[in-house]
Amino acid sequence: MRILGIDPGIGRMGWGIVDKEGQKVEVVDFGCATTESTTDIATRLKEIHRCVSDLIEKYNPTEFAIEELFFNTNAKTAFIVGQARGVILLAAGQNSLTPAIYTPLQVKIALTGYGRAEKRQVGEMVKTSLKLKKIPTPDDTADALAVALTHAFSIRK
Repeated sequence: MRILGIDPGIGRMGWGIVDKEGQKVEVVDFGCATTESTTDIATRLKEIHRCVSDLIEKYNPTEFAIEELFFNTNAKTAFIVGQARGVILLAAGQNSLTPAIYTPLQVKIALTGYGRAEKRQVGEMVKTSLKLKKIPTPDDTADALAVALTHAFSIRK
């Protein structure tokens, strides 16, 4: 099975594709889509939607996993990122992919066994689990691969 993992964002949206066969999980590709802060929000959302749609068309995933939003204080940022997450979920739905949604806590526990793990620890586990030479950058990319891995570890197919 092929899993598309997404770390949603408006300025940077991390994505990662992994293949799972039995207990074996291998990286296919990963990256980070960016939008310019000087561009109007409608255009930025359209770019994000197009990017996710293009990823789905190119890689043909059978599974889709996305990280749940978590914000402590900045409601304005949460609202804008929520809009980006909405168009990401729309692209998945338009391609008949049902999203699996994971909280940051679930991702940390799945990869490190510890819910208060630091980003660096999660990144190291992504690197180790996927046999990469270094932790993917930016963090959004490593986070997207972590979400994909969490889904791979969570399903019994």
